[in-house]
Amino acid sequence: MSLKKFLLKFSLILIVFSAFTGKSFSLEPKDFVQSVVDQASSILTTNSTKEQKIEKLKSIANETVDIRGIGFYSLGSHRKGLSDDKKKEYLDIFKKYFLKSFSSRLAEYTDPKIRVDSQKKINEKYTMVSSVLLETKDKPEVKIDWRIVTKDPSKPLIIDVVIEGVSLAKVQKEEFNSIIQSNDGDINALIASLKEFINK
Repeated sequence: MSLKKFLLKFSLILIVFSAFTGKSFSLEPKDFVQSVVDQASSILTTNSTKEQKIEKLKSIANETVDIRGIGFYSLGSHRKGLSDDKKKEYLDIFKKYFLKSFSSRLAEYTDPKIRVDSQKKINEKYTMVSSVLLETKDKPEVKIDWRIVTKDPSKPLIIDVVIEGVSLAKVQKEEFNSIIQSNDGDINALIASLKEFINK
C-alpha cells in the first residue's frame, strides 16, 4: 500500500473522533480533542455491531465535522465558475462519499490510543492541536495534528488531520484535481467517480 493510500485510509478513522462533541463545546481545543478521542475509543470497543457504530457515527458526524468545508477545499479552484445547482450536487455526493469512506474502515481501527499534547492558535478561525497515536506491538508511534475550526468557540469542527506532516485534506485535494484534470477539467467526471464509490 502506498503512503498516500495509507494516509487517506488512516485519516478517515481519525476524522470520526470529531463525532462525539455533544458535551465538549465549552472546552479548549486541546481538551476537546482529548475528550473526543477518548469517547471514540470507548465507543469502538463496545459490543455493538459494526452497522450500529457506523450509523451513530454518521449521525453525529453530520453535525460536528465540517464536511462542507472539507468538500469545497478538496475541490480547489475547480469550484470557481460552478453554478449553485452544480455546487449543491457536488456537496451532496461528497457528503455521502465522506461518510461511507470513514465508516467502511472503522473495523480496522477498533481501539486507537491517542495522547493529546498541546494546542497552538493559528488565527481567529483555526487552532492546531498536536497529538500522538501511541505505539503498539504492531504499529509505530505516529504524530497527528488536528486542524480545528474555532471561529465559533461554541461549535468546534474538525477540518483537517495532518499525519507526520502530511495534510490529508491536501492529499485528497490533489487526488480530486487529478481526476478532474485527466478528464479535460470536467467536474462531472469527479462526481461520477464519487458516485461509483458510493454505489459499490
